[in-house]
Amino acid sequence: MKLKQLVAAGLLLSGASVSAAEPASEFIVEDIKVEGLQRVALGAALTYLPVKVGDRLNEFRVAQLIRSLYSSTHFESIKVLRDGNTLVVQVRERPTISNITFDGNKDIKEEQLQQSLDDSKIRVGDPLDKTVLTSIENGLKDFYYSIGKYNADVNAIITPLPRNRVDLKFLFEEGDAAEIKQINIVGNEIFTDQELLDQVELRFDTPWWDFLSETRYQKQKLTGDIETLRSYYMDRGYLRYNLDSTQVSMTPDKSGIYVALNVTEGEQYTISDVELIGDLLGQEETIKQILPLRKERMYNLAEVTYTEEFISKYLGRFGYAFPTVTTIPEINDEDKTVKLTLSVDPGKRIYVRRINFQGNNVTADEVLRREVRQMEGAWLSNVALESSKGHMSRLTYVEEVEFDTVRLPGEEDKVDVDFTVKEQPSGSFNAGIGYGDRTKLSLQAGIQQDNFLGTGKRLGLSLNTVSYQQSATITYTDPYFTIDGISLGGTLFYSEFDAGNANLVQYNNKSWGIGANFGYPVNEYNRLNFGFTYRFNEISQLQTYDQIQDFYSLFADPSNPDAGIDFNTYEFTAGWSRSTLNRGIFPTAGSSQRAVAKVTAPFSDVDYFKLSFDAKHYFPLSRDQRWSFLARLELGYGNGYGDIEGNDQILPFWDNFRAGGSDSLRGFENNTVGPRAIYRQPRTITGPDGTPIPLGPNQDNIVVSQRAIGGNAMALGGLELIVPTPFVDEEFDNSVRTSLFVDVGNVWDTEFRIDKYNGLRESERAEIADYGDYGRFRTSAGLSVQWLSPMGPMIFSFSRILREEDGDESRFFSFNIGQTF
Repeated sequence: MKLKQLVAAGLLLSGASVSAAEPASEFIVEDIKVEGLQRVALGAALTYLPVKVGDRLNEFRVAQLIRSLYSSTHFESIKVLRDGNTLVVQVRERPTISNITFDGNKDIKEEQLQQSLDDSKIRVGDPLDKTVLTSIENGLKDFYYSIGKYNADVNAIITPLPRNRVDLKFLFEEGDAAEIKQINIVGNEIFTDQELLDQVELRFDTPWWDFLSETRYQKQKLTGDIETLRSYYMDRGYLRYNLDSTQVSMTPDKSGIYVALNVTEGEQYTISDVELIGDLLGQEETIKQILPLRKERMYNLAEVTYTEEFISKYLGRFGYAFPTVTTIPEINDEDKTVKLTLSVDPGKRIYVRRINFQGNNVTADEVLRREVRQMEGAWLSNVALESSKGHMSRLTYVEEVEFDTVRLPGEEDKVDVDFTVKEQPSGSFNAGIGYGDRTKLSLQAGIQQDNFLGTGKRLGLSLNTVSYQQSATITYTDPYFTIDGISLGGTLFYSEFDAGNANLVQYNNKSWGIGANFGYPVNEYNRLNFGFTYRFNEISQLQTYDQIQDFYSLFADPSNPDAGIDFNTYEFTAGWSRSTLNRGIFPTAGSSQRAVAKVTAPFSDVDYFKLSFDAKHYFPLSRDQRWSFLARLELGYGNGYGDIEGNDQILPFWDNFRAGGSDSLRGFENNTVGPRAIYRQPRTITGPDGTPIPLGPNQDNIVVSQRAIGGNAMALGGLELIVPTPFVDEEFDNSVRTSLFVDVGNVWDTEFRIDKYNGLRESERAEIADYGDYGRFRTSAGLSVQWLSPMGPMIFSFSRILREEDGDESRFFSFNIGQTF
């Protein structure tokens, strides 16, 4: 077959080839043939041909044909030939990528590399465009250069395979990063080199013990450090500060970097006047009064920026979401002053068309929408949006909330608000395991769902079979029983408690009851709660000790002192809670306070009241809030009211406050902190007739139990430094928390009178501590790691006792699953 070429090589794009030939005359195409197809179907190839049978073909149409075929990305080379009036297109297809591998990469994760290749359309199963590989190689090299690895090399190795396939392998030789040998700052007189170098992130010549310091050169860090130095000067009034030049030089072996920064410091400037111009929506006087910038104060760039943001946010309260605030400085170099003119353009008032939610795969939109304070159809308020974010973030089944305002095309004054929610497990399997000298092996289990079927309602079932307690509890709470946020809930419970196995004085308490509660929101942060509970308690196997002898004698059967006693109580509760925490789980900012009062009705078998208060305050120490400081306080007091047969009622011993363990004083064994039981054993002598004769109360023998009984007063507190968890990525900060803590506290009995025992023999009196002394506090310190696992919260604590009292039991390591934070 005699073939005649139609067009010269100059008509082809890169990668397509034709041989040079004599110019061809136009002709009418009578047939079209495509040769060399393997993977691409003929029909698909013809769709890229802008020529069909019957068309007149010339050099311009041939150039169009080649460009169209090449743009399909399927072909590596293209030849256009003529056989009579038949158009012949010879192609060589690009090979198909069969596999992509990476070797030698450490600084770049394979996920990042794969994402970069996907963006460049280098994927398994796609045709390989070799021209793209060079740009990818160069881009990767530029990345390594930016982090100081100037000896790094990246090569794409193509290995041919059968059936026009290739294996693509990226081979990395990262090498070592160039270290900064020296950073010189030239031209500074006001601040010393060390003062300025302390501000920057790049380091050199660090001491051997500072193994966390990073001394390798990184271009991005240098850029950031240059801006940091500028801000350092500008925030201190040096308005004319200027970086004249930057020199970065490299050693011949590319292993060391020298950085030189040439600066002009200038002089300090003060603010001569602050003027507001533009439309301030009638709020000019208010803004002036609370404006951070003041006359005759030193110029501070950070304050100027903050002022611009402050005015923008303030106008955002009134629906002007996109104002423009510009600071115009008028510099007077003679007296070194600057006049600041703040030009304000509020723009148009913005209204919200629709509020959307995304990311909530379990939680219904309605559950999130009822936490939103920004209304559809109302003007956009940044205060309402931040409040909405805060309310959703405090839900225990929400890990993170972000929002974005989306301007509508063709609408200058309308936006949609998109809330993006990241959920976290709303159900928990509560379990615990521990071992102690007295408790031995203990196990517990329970299930709680804070977001039942995505409705936001709380349903819990707890079944415990630890060594000292068997219990079953069912709870249900609807936080939005009414649209106004009034909550309604109920509880049904049964329990058998063996105090002796819980490090308490021996008694058994079998109890059951039923209760109901409702809550009322006072405002955005405050809430009132009220409840009523009927409770039945049956006490048996009680070892009567001195502190409760009077109480016990009122109810015990003198003819059968070993028989149990039972009580019916009708309890009313009232509580107040306030929360400004930024999250429901693992908060890092804000505070929470809660006060609860419980009192039994006068027609109960025992009359008493119980008050409790706890508060937590989180202080962020860094902008990203990965470092935070927690201060917490818990107080409690209870006592009886009224009297029975002339004897004052007291707080029943089974309702005493207790301390020790992972939820109060870490490092101490559960329930071991506080007063001990005192037993008095009368001493006797044998009379002439053989009858024992008591010697009198002052001669009694005293035995102080190692078991705690709790007390009617409690004070607990603690300080915690929350730090980033080592070896855990920042994205898991909301599910893993590490903290260094100091716990302090005490439980005591305000009804205890040590002088009651003054008449005893000195040896016996010395056995008794003053359990009414609130100053007998305990202290511990240690490390705690908390993990919000799929099974529920898990706590690991390592503790060291700093201050203890005689009889206290310690525990260096404790581990709990399902512990409430």
